[in-house]
Amino acid sequence: MSERDGMAAQFEEHRPRLRAVAHRMLGSLGEADDALQDAWLRVDRADTSGVENPGGWLTTVVARVCLNLLRARESRREEELADDRVPASASRATDPEEEALLADSVGLALLIVLDTLAPAERLAFVLHDMFQVPFDEIAPMIEKTPAATRQLAGRARRRVRGAPAPTADASRRHRVVDAYLAATRGGDFDALLALLHPDVVLHADRAVVPTPEPLLVRGARPVAEGAMASLGRARSAALVLVDGEVGMAMLEKGRLRVLLRFAFDGDLIREIDVVAEPERLRKTEVALVEG
Repeated sequence: MSERDGMAAQFEEHRPRLRAVAHRMLGSLGEADDALQDAWLRVDRADTSGVENPGGWLTTVVARVCLNLLRARESRREEELADDRVPASASRATDPEEEALLADSVGLALLIVLDTLAPAERLAFVLHDMFQVPFDEIAPMIEKTPAATRQLAGRARRRVRGAPAPTADASRRHRVVDAYLAATRGGDFDALLALLHPDVVLHADRAVVPTPEPLLVRGARPVAEGAMASLGRARSAALVLVDGEVGMAMLEKGRLRVLLRFAFDGDLIREIDVVAEPERLRKTEVALVEG
């Protein structure tokens, strides 16, 4: 077997792990598959005669490709700030069911929170905490020392899992928002209506809908009707902490696109703030909800 054929066989053997690394790095199955294709082209051109650990070396190649893609995303954020619309990803089309199943297997909320990390933080956290890659192997990819890389991973870990101590109010609100998400996903209008205060107010910024001014909706029935109209987005939504309070976030092809903040009157939702403007998203802290 030639050196090229041998490495091709190694690539196929390790493909499930490599795809898992890319998916957690990029959040999108389509972009993960694109990254694997790019990584194979690099592997195919490389001199692999000195590679002693093919699995580890291939993971490094894929991780570097993903890091470049994440950095390119960062450079495009400024362009997004000038666009009122929620932008669409340019990654290849994928099977929505496969995308949803894979997101569920990882944890949709985790993918949402990972998208809020800086590229180097995400790389350090994903490779070390999720795939047990040593810091001294991660450090050269981001041009840091192992100690600095450990600090990046620790900072990312605190941001990902930075949940406050549970309180009775927090637990009750968690249940209400969870029920809101379930009713919206299931298209259960009556269940959703029962969660809303009669005088509920919904604010949505201009990036949520193509309107020249922010949207304001008053009343339980109009708000519930609007939520039913966003059923497709609800399927890619998960509960998260939004600036320390339970809320919702929606992922689109690996990117955090929409956040929902809630205010309550007892067990009823009194106000909903829908955030999609990139600058507002960037300034919001998003973390996992514990429990």
